[in-house]
Amino acid sequence: METMSADPTNQIRIIEWDDMDKRKFYSFGLFLSMTIRVTVYPTTLIKTRLQIQRGTSLYNGTFDAFLKITRQEGIRGLYKGFLVNSIYLISGQMYITTYEVSRQQLSGYSNWIKSLVGGGMASLVGQGISVPIDVVSQHLMLQGQGKDRRKKLPKERLTFGKAQAVVVELFRRDGVAGFYRGFFASMLTTIPNSALWWPFYHFYAEQLASVAPSYLPHLMLQAVAGPLAAATANTLTNPMDIVRARLQVEGGKSIVKKFKQLYVEEGLWGFSKGLSARIIGSMPTTFVIVVGYETLKKLSLRSDLVHTRQW
Repeated sequence: METMSADPTNQIRIIEWDDMDKRKFYSFGLFLSMTIRVTVYPTTLIKTRLQIQRGTSLYNGTFDAFLKITRQEGIRGLYKGFLVNSIYLISGQMYITTYEVSRQQLSGYSNWIKSLVGGGMASLVGQGISVPIDVVSQHLMLQGQGKDRRKKLPKERLTFGKAQAVVVELFRRDGVAGFYRGFFASMLTTIPNSALWWPFYHFYAEQLASVAPSYLPHLMLQAVAGPLAAATANTLTNPMDIVRARLQVEGGKSIVKKFKQLYVEEGLWGFSKGLSARIIGSMPTTFVIVVGYETLKKLSLRSDLVHTRQW
């Protein structure tokens, strides 16, 4: 990594695309991605429900939503739509490959530019797959909320049956376009978020490296930098994320009208809806992702380069 650290012995060097054994990278990557998705999915579901609801009609914040969902719908309630959402594994592989290849193509530019452009391009490529997944899984996330299902027998099974019903209904009502609701809004949310996260990640890592003792593992500094970058990027993009979620679930085409509607109904405070859930979910999530991803890159490092990196 290009770094601003005053101590050259404590520089954090980025493992670039050409440094890795691609077979190891994709094999380890699929396992890591699924593990992370199982861990963080409940926070995604809670965030979505908070963003879609009007005011505090059902949930009064992140913790209240967690308690009500687990009490009324059980732990399974936190994983509604998960099977559909797991298709994100494909999008995730496309995302990270695009990011790494983009960095490689911009090798002559500064790390900030490589991270900014690479993050934006990666998000752009992944949207074609991720938006239809979002639309279907968000409908599944909202099913049964507020209903007490503790006495329902037999227990519901996690299957694709309900997902099929959602897909059929969306296609019957809106055709193929129904699966790309909020596509432009999603682009305006995820691309800036991704484009901001990567530069901030490297920036925070650089700053930490410049002041941290040289004996601290680089992975520890990166693990702290990731959540800080996530909190920064999520705060800046949260208003657009709310509008995206509402367009995808409620329909409509006008981003401006959704912004106006949100402001009229809930004021400026409405633009922070779901932010705490987003940050609470993203910070530990990003911690796991960063540790996992940097470890993945190290495990995938070409054998002839292992001795050139300090961990």
